[in-house]
Amino acid sequence: MSAESVGPIVLVGAGNMGGAMLAGWLKSGIAGSSVLVLDPGPSPVMQKLITDNGVRHETSAPSDLKAGVLFIAVKPQMMTAVLPPLKGLVGSKTVVVSVAAGTTLANLEAHLGQASMVRAMPNTPAMVGRGVTGAFANSRVSDVQRDQVHALLKVSGPVEWVATEADIDAVTAVSGSGPAYVFYLVECMAEAGRKLGLPADLAMRLARETVSGAGELLHQSPDDAAKLRQNVTSPGGTTAAALSVLMADDAMQPLFDRAIAAARKRAEELAG
Repeated sequence: MSAESVGPIVLVGAGNMGGAMLAGWLKSGIAGSSVLVLDPGPSPVMQKLITDNGVRHETSAPSDLKAGVLFIAVKPQMMTAVLPPLKGLVGSKTVVVSVAAGTTLANLEAHLGQASMVRAMPNTPAMVGRGVTGAFANSRVSDVQRDQVHALLKVSGPVEWVATEADIDAVTAVSGSGPAYVFYLVECMAEAGRKLGLPADLAMRLARETVSGAGELLHQSPDDAAKLRQNVTSPGGTTAAALSVLMADDAMQPLFDRAIAAARKRAEELAG
C-alpha cells in the first residue's frame, strides 16, 4: 500500500501497541513522511524509530491538518482526556480507528462528531507481527476506507471483520485477552511438571517451548486444531490419559466457557 493511497496517517499514542503498528507500517513501505505521531513522551526506542524514518512528531494536535486516517492507540482510561483535542483533525474524508477496549463508537462520536469510524481489537502478539485483529466499521465507512484500514491493521497479522459492534466484546474476550490465557497455560503446565519432580526452571522451559512450538505448528499447518490434537493422541497412550481429564464434562471446556463469558461481560461493562 502506498502512502498516497492512505493520505496523512495520524497515530495518537506510540506506546506498545501504537509503536508496533508504526513499525509495521514503515516496514510495509509506508513513507515516514506520511505519518504524524501525537505523543507527549515517546520512549527512547520509539523516538529513534520516529527520527530515523522521518516521521513527524508533535506533542499536541496541530490546527492545520485533517487526517486521512486518525488511528487512536491510547489506554481506555485516557480517552476522555485525549479525544476532545483531536476533533479538529477529523474532516469529511477522515476515517477514525480506535483500538481502545471498551470505547464505543457512540463515545467516540460524542467527542469527535459523526464520522467514518472503525473499532478494532488487536492483541499483544501484534508486537511481533503475529497478532490477530477483530474490527467493526460503522455505516459511514466507504469500501476504500475499509480497505485502507484493513491494510494498516494487517501489518500485525490477520484482520477479521465482524457484523455488529457488540461482536467486538466477544472478540475482546476470545483473542484480545486470549494471549494471557495461553501464558497462564504455560504457567500451569510448568507448575504441574515441578510437582512431578522436575526442577522449576526446566519445567518452565519445557512448557514454554511446547506451547510456542505447538502454536507455530498450528500456524503453519493446514489442519484444524482438532485434527492436530488427534494426530498427537495415540489410543490408550499418555496423551489420551491426559486428555481424558482435560476433556471431561466438567473440565476445560466449561471452564473456558465461564472465563470467556466473564471477559465479555467485563468488556460490556467497560463500554457502558
